Amino acid sequence: MSSVQAPEAILDPGLCLTLRPMRYPVFYDMFRDGIKNTWTVEEVDFQTDLVDLKQRLNPAEVHLIQRLVAFFATGDSIVSNNLVLNLYKHINSPEARLYLSRQLYEEAVHVQFYLTLLDNYVPDPAERAAAFAAVENIPSIAKKADFCMKWMDSIQALDQLSTLEHRRQFLLNLICFAACIEGLFFFAAFAYVYFLRSKGLLHGLAAGTNWVFRDESCHLEFAFEVVNVVRSQEPDLWDEQLERDIVQMLHEAVDAETQFAEDLLSGGVAGLSVRDMRQYLGYVADCRLQRLGIAPVFNVKNPFSFMDLQDVQELTNFFERRVSAYQTAVSGEVAFHEDF
Repeated sequence: MSSVQAPEAILDPGLCLTLRPMRYPVFYDMFRDGIKNTWTVEEVDFQTDLVDLKQRLNPAEVHLIQRLVAFFATGDSIVSNNLVLNLYKHINSPEARLYLSRQLYEEAVHVQFYLTLLDNYVPDPAERAAAFAAVENIPSIAKKADFCMKWMDSIQALDQLSTLEHRRQFLLNLICFAACIEGLFFFAAFAYVYFLRSKGLLHGLAAGTNWVFRDESCHLEFAFEVVNVVRSQEPDLWDEQLERDIVQMLHEAVDAETQFAEDLLSGGVAGLSVRDMRQYLGYVADCRLQRLGIAPVFNVKNPFSFMDLQDVQELTNFFERRVSAYQTAVSGEVAFHEDF
């Protein structure tokens, strides 16, 4: 097969360059929507956050936020590396690669956002350096990183997905990437941010998180659409063993994130408990499983009313604000209860 011809399946090796006729227009539409959703870190105002950190947060809340920003410091870098090293070279669709190039830009903006966040929240250089080295020196974050490497590194040495087993490994990587890292670890982080905002704290962090949340939701939708395409083209890849592996993966992700919650909440944060956070994680994990056509395994409800109400607050008028305040906007709403 010539490297420029359209492959029969999206995971066939090669480098398809054919954008006309367009085989996967849905990915091109996602790319265009991503451009409309452009935002910059300079739009985030951290001034009230600094007052909150110095005067309003108690020691337990300060510990929570310090651990959270330490995770943010490395989380999106893990995502970016996986995009470049593992996903881009194997998804053989020029439309999909356009979207992945846009996603990589968005991840870079997220990294810049969290870098700016750390510069504002952690003025001491030594403490900042420790935050960036969280994978080495904070056990609860190291466990999450170990989880990522276990499920995603298996395809890093693969130049081509030439066998059925290689393609199954790719699917597990992509599903871990979307359902567990972006779809669970980051959604747990969002919950902490919006809990603090429900108490009137850290509005700058919450405002930036709104935009990160918007991006991540689109990333999930793209990844799950790729999974749908692969399943339709190569149904033999999706078997009972793969589903068992996915369920095991989600269980391990919930366990790793629960250990992180035990760390974050170790000082005792009024209104948040490890038990409620684990229930929330189970709820989100079931949403991801159902999005993949797999029966839920945790069977719990969302315990956080402030998450259900989030789209009624700033996210409801997110786009209306941006029409007047910024250059670009995209229509629509985001609801935390949707199964992305």
